[in-house]
Amino acid sequence: MTSALTFDTLKAQVENGKVDTVLVCFVDMQGRLMGKRLHARHFVEAGWEETHCCNYLLATDLEMDTPDGFASTSWQTGYGDYVMKSDLDTLRPVPWLEGTAMVLCDVLDHHTHEPVPHSPRAMLKRQLVRLEAMGFDAIMATELEFFLFEKSVDEIRRSGFRDLAPISGYNEDYHIFQTTKEEHVMRPLRNHLYAAGIPVEGTKGEAEAGQEELNIRYAPALDTADYHTIAKHAIKEIAWQQGHAATFLPKWHHDRVGSSSHVHQSLWREGTSAFFDESDELGMSGLMKHYLAGLLTYAPDYTYFLAPYINSYKRFQKGTFAPTRTIWSVDNRTAGFRLCAEGTQAVRIECRIGGSDLNPYLAMAAQLAAGLKGIEDRLALDPPAEGDTYEGTSGLIPQNLRDAHAALKGSNMLRAAMGDDVIDHYVRAAEVELEDFDRVVTDYEIARGFERA
Repeated sequence: MTSALTFDTLKAQVENGKVDTVLVCFVDMQGRLMGKRLHARHFVEAGWEETHCCNYLLATDLEMDTPDGFASTSWQTGYGDYVMKSDLDTLRPVPWLEGTAMVLCDVLDHHTHEPVPHSPRAMLKRQLVRLEAMGFDAIMATELEFFLFEKSVDEIRRSGFRDLAPISGYNEDYHIFQTTKEEHVMRPLRNHLYAAGIPVEGTKGEAEAGQEELNIRYAPALDTADYHTIAKHAIKEIAWQQGHAATFLPKWHHDRVGSSSHVHQSLWREGTSAFFDESDELGMSGLMKHYLAGLLTYAPDYTYFLAPYINSYKRFQKGTFAPTRTIWSVDNRTAGFRLCAEGTQAVRIECRIGGSDLNPYLAMAAQLAAGLKGIEDRLALDPPAEGDTYEGTSGLIPQNLRDAHAALKGSNMLRAAMGDDVIDHYVRAAEVELEDFDRVVTDYEIARGFERA
């Protein structure tokens, strides 16, 4: 990544008073930015070298609880420290916050100063090292879909998350007039992110009332994951600043379309697409076919990294543009994997399974692992599906978190690619979500059975 803000420039901005705060952040298991606000003078003098955080932050859930069962840390081991090591290549201004800059950190073991293997950035870097050893670079892009609501997140929380009203009243897919009404949120979002060094292409209305999409230009995989994470954080903050709530919950209402995060991917060698072969009918090289075969073969194994929560699986419904099957097709939005830009140097595969709640580092790492396995084993690719791929029952996406948990736990491919300790860590994370949900009495159960049971 070319830094959006050099360390020398930051020092000058601190000296002249333009910057007084540095957000020192790392990415947690849920894909959120965690960390500290350092006084800018302390950061440029010493804080940039390292700071510390509690190691429970990579063994927690959405509620920030301290569930048991994680081998990496526990009450028994005393919840010690991790080192947060600034990656100065990620320095950038934060234009939507006054006098503020940001840096992303790698998470290191406090004693050995080695990367913590289950930290999301380390997991993606491990697969990129494998890829580099084969002579390839991964170029990726993600799409961020989300909903905006009329009220602020604080008002919605106080109401018990009831009577939710999206910011618009009708489907706004590509709708210019309706999205004009939302420019008080979306215009500063685009401009602030661009000023922060995020290569924003644009925004559009999506296929539901109040649903938005942000598109960021393709980039090397680690940069793409960084961009995604910072953008998602910015969306929430800028919506809050404007008095609205933004949610990345994949399915906030059973009658509404869900939100996805499609992942586009291709491999390149020395500036040339390794996925393109002009002699092939679809422009697909043999290597691309092996890679895609790996994605398809091992899709159940890594579905947890695309759909990590109970709610994630409510999105997979026929006729909603969310897929239900792990099959591929050519420029077909009903399939789990869509071939894009066939016959050109831009040929790539789009994975449409992931929801808006995915952690991009984990999603990309898992897909790279599957694709690399396909290349190593020279897996054969079945012909593309045609027509409405919702019809049929073969190759179904795991139907719920319990099924995805079982597939993750039993994945020899992911264990070989990422290590048993890493997979066991995320198996436990899935179990924590299941255990928490299993003990909760839902509104659905009460309304359905209170009188009639």
